[in-house]
Parts: sequence; structure tokens; C-alpha cells
Amino acid sequence: MVTAREWEFAGTRGAVTARVWPHGSPRYVAVLSHGYGEHLGRYQHVAEALVRHGATVCGPDHLGHGRSAGERVLIEDMEDVVADLHTLVEAVRVDHPRLPIVLVGHSMGGLIAVRYAQLHRAELTALVLSGPVLGRWDALAALLAAEEIPDVPIDPDTLSRDPSVGKAYVEDPLVWHGPFKRPTLEALDTCIRRIDESGGLGDLPTLWVHGEDDRLVPLAGTRTGIEAVRGADLTERIYPEARHEVFNETNRDEVLGEVTTFVDRVLS
Repeated sequence: MVTAREWEFAGTRGAVTARVWPHGSPRYVAVLSHGYGEHLGRYQHVAEALVRHGATVCGPDHLGHGRSAGERVLIEDMEDVVADLHTLVEAVRVDHPRLPIVLVGHSMGGLIAVRYAQLHRAELTALVLSGPVLGRWDALAALLAAEEIPDVPIDPDTLSRDPSVGKAYVEDPLVWHGPFKRPTLEALDTCIRRIDESGGLGDLPTLWVHGEDDRLVPLAGTRTGIEAVRGADLTERIYPEARHEVFNETNRDEVLGEVTTFVDRVLS
């Protein structure tokens, strides 16, 4: 098991807790951007796979998530979270000034990663998107139209076919189990629109992985967003019967193998 080191840095709206899983002689740096309501600690196995592949791995608990400061799951502007991610990348570059950077984003973290790539394209060597919140997301429109946001937590069965994943999610005290907050939903909606209006990813090599049975961020809606931003080098992998968290799915080794194969191709 690779032990992560934690540190804090000053974010746009308070202290941000970050983790790094070091490699003694890394070939590249992998930066992880987690999803809504969760935290980077849920990516231990992802980090370990990437360290075995030759990466130093790092990432933050986003504003209002995990061990970072802020009201729980309250994000009023996604640009703040993108700025925090940029601060982290700049800090990592001090120790690894010449290494390629691969940004890996899941769900809301995929939205953040795409926006980061639009603003800081030159810093990145590759982009990996897992079930990203992009394009048409009908659930978001329905929640914003509701007079009152329902207090319904995420159904753990929608995460993975592996029941142990849902069980761990429910029992994790750092996971948010309450309702969405309207300002966060509005910030998500604004960021989706901003991404759609800001152009494609150019020649940035991009891998998109998605579960065919993703009921949280359905495939068809995300595809509209991918088409809006896709560049000249897009690899797409859709997994039959897989749910939202493909890195936690029953075929997780296959998915992580796709990621490392993609990175090898980009770095070669």
C-alpha cells in the first residue's frame, strides 16, 4: 500500500487539504479531481495503480468537501475550484518542473478538469474523464426547477455493481449524505454552459470512460457535452452494464488498464 502525505494550501475560499502519493522516480504526475460529495481518500486504489505505472499522484479535497474548509458541498462558483486546482498544480511543478501532467477527473471532477483544460491547456499532457458532468444533465434541470430541493441522498446502488462500494460509501463520514444545495447546482449549471461556449480541447489527448448503465450522469447527456468540447485526439471507452463509478466497478482493473495504456501511448 502506498501511503499518502497530506498538506494544506490557501485556496480561494479557505484552506484546501491535498494528498500526494509519491513515486521515487516518476515518469509523470497524475492529478486527481474527485466528484460531488466525496473526497480524494476514495481514490486510494486509483492512486496506487498509477504509482505502480510510474506516476507521482496528487489532488485536493475540493472546497467544501472532505477535509477542506467551507460549508459542506457548497460551491458558489466552479471557477474557484478550478483556481484551487491550478494552485496545486503550480505547487507540484516546483518539485517536478519537467514532468508531463495528466489530469484525471470523475463526475463533477470531470467538469472541473475540462474547465481547467480550457483555461490552462498548455500545462497538460493528457486528460482523462470518468463519467463527467458535461452537456445535457436532465436531473440538474429538474432539481433547479423544484421549489424545494428534495432531501434524498445518492442511491449507493447507482455507484457500482460491487455492493461493497455502496456499503463503504454509506459508512464514510467524509462523504456528504444530505441534499444538494441550490447555489452548488446553479454553479454546476453555469459551468456547463461556460464550457459549451468556450471551445474545444484542441489537440489535447483525451480519454473518456463511462458506464453504459450510469443512472447518475447518463451517457446520452454527457455525449452532448463531449461533442461540444472534443478535440482532434479523443479516445472513448463505454463499458456495458457499468454504473457511475467505473474506477470502482467490477471491471475496475480493465478500466484502470485502459487509463495506463492511454497514458503510455501519449508519453511514447
